[in-house]
Amino acid sequence: MKSLIYSSYFIFIMSKNDNNSPTNEITDSPKKGPTLSTSTSSFEPLDPHDPNLSRLANTLFEKTSEYLLMELNSTQEDYELLAQMNSITATKYNDMKQIAAKITKQVNELNSKYNKLLPVLDVITQLQSNISKLEEAAYKLDTYTKKLEERYKILEKRYSASIS
Repeated sequence: MKSLIYSSYFIFIMSKNDNNSPTNEITDSPKKGPTLSTSTSSFEPLDPHDPNLSRLANTLFEKTSEYLLMELNSTQEDYELLAQMNSITATKYNDMKQIAAKITKQVNELNSKYNKLLPVLDVITQLQSNISKLEEAAYKLDTYTKKLEERYKILEKRYSASIS
């Protein structure tokens, strides 16, 4: 409310200095003297109104009206912008909801496929363990065979030396 009073006073002062007014000076009232009186009302019964003061008051009310209309219009435009932003945001959230639903569906499908493959993966893991054990046994067998082959060669050399 205080800002409205200050705005009205500012508009009144501006209208006083407005170049569109017929005169830039404030004339005296025919009965009362200068128009800028300390009274709070310019209307007194049975007294003619000061035309200059009436013109200034009309100008003040017109400017105040324009100011208030502009304020209301800007507030309305702000609300319209917010409504647009809310609409766009709602659309984006709906899109993200649909994408999340698709991702959830795909993750559930992958989980079900993984659960179906789990027994096969267990068999593969067990086979890999068995293969590792077989590989270790094959290395042991290979080293044992090499030792036997060396012994055989030594024995064969002894046998051929004893025959000859």
